[in-house]
Amino acid sequence: MERINEEVLREARGILQKYKDGKKVLEARVREEEKWYRLRHWEVVRGEGDAARPQPTSAWLFNAIMNKHADAMDNFPECSVLPREDGDREDAKTLSAIIPVILERCEFEKVYSYNWWEKLKHGTAIYGSFWNPRLENGLGDVDIKPVDILNIFWEPGIQDIQDSRNVFVLDLRDNDLLEREYPQLEGKLGGDRGLDLPQYEHDLTLDLTGKSAVVDWYYKVRAEDGRTLVHYVKFVGETLLFASEDMDEYADRGFYDHGKYPFVFDALFPEKGTPCGFGYVALCKDPQMYIDKLSQAVLENALRAGKKRWFIGAQTGVNKEQFLDWNKDFVDVEGSANLDDAHMREITTTPLPGSTLNLLQMKVDELKETSSNRDVSSGGTMGGVTAASAITALQEAGNKTSRDMISASYRAYTQLDYLIIELVRQFYDQERSFRITGGGVRDYDFVRYSNVNIRTQQVAVDSAGNPLMRRPVFDVRVKAQKKNPFSRMSQNELAKELYGLGVFNPERAQETEGMLEMMEFEGKDRVLEQVRQKGAEFSQLQQPMAQPPQGMSPGGGDMLDLFAGKGNGPVGM
Repeated sequence: MERINEEVLREARGILQKYKDGKKVLEARVREEEKWYRLRHWEVVRGEGDAARPQPTSAWLFNAIMNKHADAMDNFPECSVLPREDGDREDAKTLSAIIPVILERCEFEKVYSYNWWEKLKHGTAIYGSFWNPRLENGLGDVDIKPVDILNIFWEPGIQDIQDSRNVFVLDLRDNDLLEREYPQLEGKLGGDRGLDLPQYEHDLTLDLTGKSAVVDWYYKVRAEDGRTLVHYVKFVGETLLFASEDMDEYADRGFYDHGKYPFVFDALFPEKGTPCGFGYVALCKDPQMYIDKLSQAVLENALRAGKKRWFIGAQTGVNKEQFLDWNKDFVDVEGSANLDDAHMREITTTPLPGSTLNLLQMKVDELKETSSNRDVSSGGTMGGVTAASAITALQEAGNKTSRDMISASYRAYTQLDYLIIELVRQFYDQERSFRITGGGVRDYDFVRYSNVNIRTQQVAVDSAGNPLMRRPVFDVRVKAQKKNPFSRMSQNELAKELYGLGVFNPERAQETEGMLEMMEFEGKDRVLEQVRQKGAEFSQLQQPMAQPPQGMSPGGGDMLDLFAGKGNGPVGM
């Protein structure tokens, strides 16, 4: 039965237009913030008469954004999948190993970096977790993409994107490529101006002729059994390209079995009534504006003071052309003109008061404090602090705002991992091979995996004959891949300190376990496992030494004599 027809598409276009109208203020803010990020904010704040004045563009705001981005990339996330039941332990271990491989194939580090720029600039990063049937030579695979905030539309007034009745994503594509991919579009593409996408201001002129807006429409419906189904429609104008609700495969189950929109919003500073937030440009553009306006006054004063100008009387008789030409050694004067101060006097420029320079520095400090981008966060020192450990401690104390922002991104990353697990559960029908890399360049192994063990399965039948189903559930734990040199240095110092305490001595394994259980550091589980393993091996070696062979008295020789063929044992052959 055909549910999605031209009438439904017209209604969807009407809903999309309402969503677009409700998002205009946000779009205007985002486009303006992009100018601030590109140091072109004078186009926004320029007033009358500013065109001929100096227009300094200091990068204090950009520096704050850049340092926060560096903190985020120094703490790139990695996930561990944990089972909720003992029988799912092996699948959880395998998923922990293959999810990083899937993300690496999607170039997730590049996506993560791009989205962190978006989060810091505009306050919102949007991840899309899709199933792409064209990947892996038609086998299909998970595809993680960044979604531009100007290209996605949702119901105004909702806080969580999953609460929106519809979600639309628009993309401009060339008409000839669309007609080649979808023959039903031939002769129907004429540049639909009603769905124009807002564009950023580029240095290059964009030619949008010969392009059409392709709409990806996601919507939720309630099934008869109470489940929430998410369906997917793709259309151009009033021409349908794909509709999951019209396909028997998806009609009763939805396009994605997890029943969620395939989008994760990561907001920096949340706002009420929207899944988006605001970023550092909105927070710090006011002090940045006054920094540049005060710098404008300082530069104007310096330029005027550096260029000498003169009052010259009308009867002075000075040759002005020669006077202005600094290559002339002599300046002609007509008649017996008097060249005293009454006829020719230099115009003096009064220096700016010290309060102006102090105010400029105060605005710089204000931006640093507001953005939590103090000097020590960028590697600078203060108060004579020179020790590396002390500088590291100050940086860790000053980076608490960065850690808070990164924790929020980890929550979004956790939701993204859940979507990946659900896509694997739904679409990995055929077994695939993954190369799992260890610590070294050549330290890798191969794992084959499919969704056979994590699909919903019947485990029993109740008394009424109804099947009892089981669906393996997993939890995701996220931690940071520490990449910055200061973290590695502190880890190395900790390792040397633990070695000096005798932690790696198997004779002290029992007391070492108690100490390590109270500590918290990166790689603690690995160290604790090695200590336990070495302690168990040492205990096994001690057992035969504690029980001498039959016929040998406790004082009849030690273990070394026994292996050397001495003593009362049966070794001497």
